[in-house]
Amino acid sequence: MNTTEKKVSYQISNSYSSLNSFTSNTKNVWVVLHGIGYLSRYFLKYFKDLDPDENYIIAPQAQSKYYLNNEYKHVGASWLTKENTEAEIENVLEYLEAVYTAEALQNAPKLILLGYSQGVSIAARWVARNKIECSHLVLCSGGLPVELQKEDFEFLTNLKVSMVYGTKDEYLNEDRLAKEHVKAKNLFGEKLNIISFEGGHEMNTKIISELVI
Repeated sequence: MNTTEKKVSYQISNSYSSLNSFTSNTKNVWVVLHGIGYLSRYFLKYFKDLDPDENYIIAPQAQSKYYLNNEYKHVGASWLTKENTEAEIENVLEYLEAVYTAEALQNAPKLILLGYSQGVSIAARWVARNKIECSHLVLCSGGLPVELQKEDFEFLTNLKVSMVYGTKDEYLNEDRLAKEHVKAKNLFGEKLNIISFEGGHEMNTKIISELVI
């Protein structure tokens, strides 16, 4: 059987969700990238305790949606898979750039990028590849892409990086966690702050609230 895989380009649309409003009182604009199995509107629940007058939160939506648990009731989404990964990365970054433009994020008083689980790789790649000027990069319970280098982040002179993880995270065993710590320290150096909490593979709302204090 002689098969050939080909490629076309076409224009698509995709949604994203937001919490609160951007006003003259807004101090922090967050772009928060959910993990696998989420929809953006549900991921926003982890940020509802932030002061609504000072925090405007934007949650982009991963494009690849699927039914969870084979029950055909609840829908989740994934940013990337091992299939055609580089092309999919380009698609995701083009989408994020469209969100950036639509929300005029270049005018944000303080831009905080947060990735959770699978969203960590998306957040890190977006900053590195597209040179996104942010003040705080928050990496929650996920792995950093292997291709990234220290030089990719040197354009950010005032960057603060927080690496957050649960001590009982079932996806971060001792060996992998040690490797992620080394990778993060190599990439960010003194800009890195490692924060752990007692818990599993989850978002910790208490720590999220403390990040803006």
